Amino acid sequence: MRAQKVVMPDGEEPWTVLDDAGEVVTPVEGYMAHLQALDRSPNTARAYAMSLKLWSEFLGLVGVAWDEVRAEDVSRFIAWLRAPAPNVVVLEGGSARRSAATVNCHLAALSSFYDYHARDGVELAKALVQWRRSNRGGYKAFLHHATKGRPVPTRPFRLREGRRLPKTLGEDEVLCLVCACEHLRDRFLLCLLAGTGMRIGQALGLRHSGFVSHRCEVRIVPRDDNANGARAKTLDVASLPVSAGLVRLYSAYMFDEYGETDSDYVFVNLFAEPHGEPLRYDAVHKLVRRLAERTGVGFNLHMLRHSHATDLLRKGAPLEVVPTLLTHRSPTTTLGTYSHLSVEDLRAALVRSGAWPEEAER
Repeated sequence: MRAQKVVMPDGEEPWTVLDDAGEVVTPVEGYMAHLQALDRSPNTARAYAMSLKLWSEFLGLVGVAWDEVRAEDVSRFIAWLRAPAPNVVVLEGGSARRSAATVNCHLAALSSFYDYHARDGVELAKALVQWRRSNRGGYKAFLHHATKGRPVPTRPFRLREGRRLPKTLGEDEVLCLVCACEHLRDRFLLCLLAGTGMRIGQALGLRHSGFVSHRCEVRIVPRDDNANGARAKTLDVASLPVSAGLVRLYSAYMFDEYGETDSDYVFVNLFAEPHGEPLRYDAVHKLVRRLAERTGVGFNLHMLRHSHATDLLRKGAPLEVVPTLLTHRSPTTTLGTYSHLSVEDLRAALVRSGAWPEEAER
């Protein structure tokens, strides 16, 4: 049993699951085609394929057909995912083979899979996906208006996860990484990510028309035809402010390195083949590894986004502004990820608001 990427004649690369004989697992194939039709990201498709491969392996071990399972089989699947060895039960606080967060990711794929097949009358979907009203009684939950009172999906099968704080970089670490860059292109890329909180896919898909220097503005335009496979992970065009220093760095990059390169993309191959082609994810990952080895700073590019968001909140940026700057669809995503300010951050916020005297900050 394995998850497999399939290269299609039209260039698409969907994922599917193959059994031990190399045959396509039909119900999974139908669901993966559904994900492709919805234009889910390649990373999402790969993750869901891996989860359904594990589910198919488990069903083969216990001898249960995919459309005849019961809710208790899902509980057994959870135990199978977590057990470090056969006949071992993981107690609370013990060391499991997979973390609660990882198991929940697999359960999310499982719920989505059966929710899709519920249209064909598969009964397990009713147990995996429950619907509840967000306005029971007179109480209305925080951000009730976001759902407009409509039913929202919940999953009864879910492990309790410990709070995981996003990893961030200090200003000195970011400066160290920027200074370690050999080229203006790479320096500009890191400064853009650190200064705006953009995702790497949004940066790699950036066109020259989207960097409006005279207005100190960058426009994120979602496209599904980027030659480098970059994805913006947003449905709407977003405009973000950039600093004058970042504009100057862009101008220097254009003048000193980009030159006469004929491309619409801002970030292109200038120092390796194929010259002039848009920069791809793998080239950026290699850059990250080189910088980490050169500086001793362990990081990934998403940490620059985390650092930017945390810095905004620490400096008192309004909560209704930060989600827009991060191109989050919902403010709950921002709050759930970055509501980890320290006692010192809270004390400074109270001083800024006038609730505490300035002496209290020291």
